[in-house]
Amino acid sequence: MAAPPAIPRRGLFIGGGWREPSLGRRLPVVNPATEATIGDIPAATAEDVELAVAAARDAFSRDGGRHWSRAPGGVRAKFLRVIAGKIKDRKSDLALLETLDSGKPLDEASGDMEDVAACFEYYADLAEALDGKQHSPISLPMENFKSYVLKEPIGVVGLITPWNYPLLMATWKVAPALAAGCTAVLKPSELASVTCLELGAICIEIGLPPGVLNIITGLGPEAGGPLASHPHVDKIAFTGSTETGKRIMIAAAQIVKPVSLELGGKSPLIIFDDVVDIDKAVEWAMYGIFVNAGQVCSATSRLLLHEKISKQFLDRLVAWAKNIKVSDPLEEGCRLGSVVSEGQYEKTNKFISTARSEGATILYGGARPQMNWQHLRRGFFIEPTIITDVSTSMQIWREEVFGPVICVKEFRTESEAVELANDTHYGLAGGVISNDPERCERISKAIHSGIVWINCSQPCFVQAPWGGNKRSGFGRELGEWGLDNYLTVKQITKYCSDEPWGWYQPPSKL
Repeated sequence: MAAPPAIPRRGLFIGGGWREPSLGRRLPVVNPATEATIGDIPAATAEDVELAVAAARDAFSRDGGRHWSRAPGGVRAKFLRVIAGKIKDRKSDLALLETLDSGKPLDEASGDMEDVAACFEYYADLAEALDGKQHSPISLPMENFKSYVLKEPIGVVGLITPWNYPLLMATWKVAPALAAGCTAVLKPSELASVTCLELGAICIEIGLPPGVLNIITGLGPEAGGPLASHPHVDKIAFTGSTETGKRIMIAAAQIVKPVSLELGGKSPLIIFDDVVDIDKAVEWAMYGIFVNAGQVCSATSRLLLHEKISKQFLDRLVAWAKNIKVSDPLEEGCRLGSVVSEGQYEKTNKFISTARSEGATILYGGARPQMNWQHLRRGFFIEPTIITDVSTSMQIWREEVFGPVICVKEFRTESEAVELANDTHYGLAGGVISNDPERCERISKAIHSGIVWINCSQPCFVQAPWGGNKRSGFGRELGEWGLDNYLTVKQITKYCSDEPWGWYQPPSKL
């Protein structure tokens, strides 16, 4: 296998160009599959945030917004489509950088890059369509008034994104924000920022107006915190942990700044005894938790099995799990790479050991992979892990692991399954697998979450809304709802009569 290329050395992307961080500090980039340091990224501070926000504010209002915020949607669409084209052109090297930075299998990273390009193209279409939706008339009960609605960009937005899908999660925010006419400051996770900085290089290449998109990297308290609380940032959109989401809400509340939050999850997958093809259901259960090493907010990490099929299902689940290729993520056919960092590795192993100490059974996995042992002596690899004999009071049932770990409970009745599914503080997603369409319809209505999958797990389409309820956050990304995140609605009402309003008596003309 050829040696991977060096990580490009970038600065902070501010005002359309690169600049070194104000304190000159940089953070190491560690390949989680080898534990080798392969480059570095700049560590921004509050001073750098000030510069980025000022650049975004200038770009938003420059020449009255004629070049961006108040330009026709078609103008912005052209830039988004060119970005999509560059992503396609660079798909292979961007996917490789994503894999080296995050530890995900190269095949998964390649698919992510396809989704990134598709997202920019989709929001280019919506940017063009936005012009035709302006001046939408409102039906009024009084003929002497006319009213219509304008949708306008909300302003300068701060976008704080996670490490599990580094460029894709950033794009879910960047593409609709720019389509709406906002200008943005993107702060990706310090654990995986490399491809987001490459987006800055693409912006330079295509001539995106300076300051429309700014990208700062660094630690959350030093860069993300000042961005969330900045008085000249008009909105924060955040994807990440519930605890960090709480802190962002507190910071934003001080100046009544709107936020949208996509936070954690502990999603259920209910499988009934009427399934026709057990192996088909097993594969969906595996895809729901082991894709991206389980580092997915919506992962269906709580598997609910009807007692009549539980033993057969688990036997097949173990057999399938044993067949997963766990390897260096650059190897062909890899289906489970490393988790993103040493911290995540230790956290996941602690969840597993706690489950064992609380009385659960580690049916399969729970350790460093033994297959390919010579090749996996280093790196943050965890076997696909299946945990049974779980009670609803256990930590493994209640808290998000964010690793390749699934916990299993049996149920007898449909009502019991629904009760178990909703036994969580989270509400991002859930799924049901059954051969009974009416039952699937009932379950989809009964699960308290923003997303429900029927006879599958984890499909995601840019056209469909994405977001959760309860402690999984609020607001919706993707689809038209994603664009609405970055628009404010203005009512315009005109008095059209030649007659005076007549509420007050006119003064005497004497």
